[in-house]
Amino acid sequence: MSHSPRIRTVLSCALLVSALGVGTTACGSSDGHPLSAKPYDAAGQIAFNGPVGTQKADPDKPLEVTARGEDGRITDVTATDAQGRYLAGELAADGARWHSTAPLAAGARYTVRVSAEDEDGSPGRKVLTFDTGAPTKKKRLDVTFGPDSGKYGVGQPVTAKLSAKVKDKQARAIVERALKVDTQPATQGAWHWVDSETLHYRPKEYWPTGASISVRSNLEGIKVRDRLWGGSAKPLKLTIGDRIEAVTDAGSHYMTVYRNGEEINSMPVTTGKPGYSTRNGVKVVLGKEYSVRMTSASIGASDFYDKMVYYATRVTDSGEYVHAAPWSVGSQGYANTSHGCTGMSTSDAAWFYETVRQGDIVKVINSAGADMDPFGNGFGDWNVGWKNWRDGSALLGGVKKGPTALDAARLRPQV
Repeated sequence: MSHSPRIRTVLSCALLVSALGVGTTACGSSDGHPLSAKPYDAAGQIAFNGPVGTQKADPDKPLEVTARGEDGRITDVTATDAQGRYLAGELAADGARWHSTAPLAAGARYTVRVSAEDEDGSPGRKVLTFDTGAPTKKKRLDVTFGPDSGKYGVGQPVTAKLSAKVKDKQARAIVERALKVDTQPATQGAWHWVDSETLHYRPKEYWPTGASISVRSNLEGIKVRDRLWGGSAKPLKLTIGDRIEAVTDAGSHYMTVYRNGEEINSMPVTTGKPGYSTRNGVKVVLGKEYSVRMTSASIGASDFYDKMVYYATRVTDSGEYVHAAPWSVGSQGYANTSHGCTGMSTSDAAWFYETVRQGDIVKVINSAGADMDPFGNGFGDWNVGWKNWRDGSALLGGVKKGPTALDAARLRPQV
């Protein structure tokens, strides 16, 4: 059967009619037009390799729909499971065969809507349903999102911790595609693989003030690789507060704090002395502790100290804080005398402690110290440029901009 330009015109009209939800007269009012007829039952024209009766499909095998004979062809196939997840697939140019290009979910019910046409261009429809069984051998890949649901600062990354290691790029792409981050307002962002068990998600710039973030996983039941199938994940909801940024200039010995771009305070500080210089770069507030015991043993300092410090705001896992240091008030604003923390007066530290929240930004400049590590010592994510961040994605690495063709949203006709 040849497929003339006339048939392609009929198909484009069919898509338009479906998208607009209007009658077939939108493409033509002739009673003899193929689209004016009620779609025929294409059951006799369609074959698929799914189960029969109460049997369940093997999720390890791809789904295939084929056109019988030479009197017609398949024009579209849409397969979704009960959770609304689309099964990616590919339709042959001649309309003779459609097959899935992504794994079926295990323990799921699928609805397959097939559109066809006969040799005259008349549209046919067939809806198929089937269940998939459990894989014979499997290990669950559960996902734990972080942080806890709540309100955070503009620098807070979203984290995803996996219960098993995923090293293969194709398997990583399956995982990453299933981890959904929805934001209001819409914000460009990407996942970055920190290691084989950890992903971080952040936007290109800091989160917008007042943004709402919803994180969920569509991985359950999806085959990731041999003997590894997607497991459960508790969804996560975050809201973003004001844009609080504290900039510590270790050269001038002052910290300036901004709210939504406007300066709200400037305070004299002392940072790390030679040998203990404070790390340069952007850090994210990890938490706050009213009192913390700090000792020389905790950082391996040669000079002994053992102090209780108050109004302590943590910015690294290794123990860097912004805190009250009443013993160094005489040096604050003039010299760097600490073992790496940012010290200030008790009143200033109390103000800072009450002003910032988890996820707010603390940036250190003009220090003689090393740069903040991107990962492994808190959240140094913002010290990674956007291109390099995207390169850490299994889906976006090497892509100039935007999602891959497979991930791009596309309109499909309702069948």
